[in-house]
Amino acid sequence: MYNPQDEAELAEVIAEARAPLCIEGGGTRGFGGAGEVLSTSGLTGIELYEPGSLTLVAKAGTPVAEIEQILAAEGQRMAFEPMDMRGVLGASGVATIGGVFATNSSGPRRIQGGAARDYLLGVRFVDGSGQVIKNGGRVMKNVTGYDLVKLMAGAHGTLGVLSELSLKVLPIPEAVVSVSVAVADLTVAVRAMSAALGSPYDVSGAAYDPDTGLVHVRLEGFARSVTYRQEKLATELAGFGTVATDPGSEVLWQGIRDVAGFHGRVGDVWRISVRPSDAPLLAPMLEAEALQFDWGGGLIWALCEAGADLRARIAQAGVAGHATLVRGSAETMTRLGRFQPQVAPLEAIAKGLRQRFDPKGLLNPGVMG
Repeated sequence: MYNPQDEAELAEVIAEARAPLCIEGGGTRGFGGAGEVLSTSGLTGIELYEPGSLTLVAKAGTPVAEIEQILAAEGQRMAFEPMDMRGVLGASGVATIGGVFATNSSGPRRIQGGAARDYLLGVRFVDGSGQVIKNGGRVMKNVTGYDLVKLMAGAHGTLGVLSELSLKVLPIPEAVVSVSVAVADLTVAVRAMSAALGSPYDVSGAAYDPDTGLVHVRLEGFARSVTYRQEKLATELAGFGTVATDPGSEVLWQGIRDVAGFHGRVGDVWRISVRPSDAPLLAPMLEAEALQFDWGGGLIWALCEAGADLRARIAQAGVAGHATLVRGSAETMTRLGRFQPQVAPLEAIAKGLRQRFDPKGLLNPGVMG
């Protein structure tokens, strides 16, 4: 196992490598490829934090919990609320900020505020030849290299190993309220969530739990504004079922973010992106043991029997979907692949990028196809 303590050591390890490297931060996201483990957990520390500029710069191995604590002390947060995957994966370890952006980890607020990559201002990383590359800036006004910054978010370590990240943060809202609606079934739930998201009330979360039969809609902002929007939204959603409100509800949305209902349960876990209107058609075809719906029905979490091919079931349903195998056995991962196979034109572009940034094929080979 390689555990460099600074960027220079990281570059040296990669430059001298002759065999594949499995890139990981805190080992909490389960996306490493084959080969010797190369950990970025030694690259820690917050390099810059300017609350007034809403900007933070940290080394890739810095624990997420450390960043959240420092931000909270200044009344700020990471608005894209990255998922903690340890519960779903049954993993231990310490989640790092590099892992968050390497996977573009984005929670329920994505429907309102965007994904993790939308808050990434700049990066430093080491490519597959051992070259250190800096792209983007440390403040929001500097957008140099914007596209490459976005490219690194969600690359899962296949184009380069992140060493430092600059990100935009936002204030913690004054008030948070959840409006919950008891609905009859998934079809009604999707209609209710669509109505909430299509309303003028600035919804920051819309999820459905089939086990409880409840749709949850989140409102955030200044207290007076939240109270007004809550009353209006509750009235509009009353036609779908019995409405209740829950001030605060931090634990509720953390559970939705982390798919808490799947923790400690046996089976494979899939993450499926579809059009919300297709969710009611697709859900029974998945034959899942448990389901959770986020992003207004556009994100489906499915817990199913080990080894099942949910991509085949999606195709059988005639639905356009994108399915990622989040948790499964090594055999299932090898047979089905973690990620949805790309169409030929996109795969050609992806291969070209990997050839450009990792010509020796060292970084997480096989992870992205």
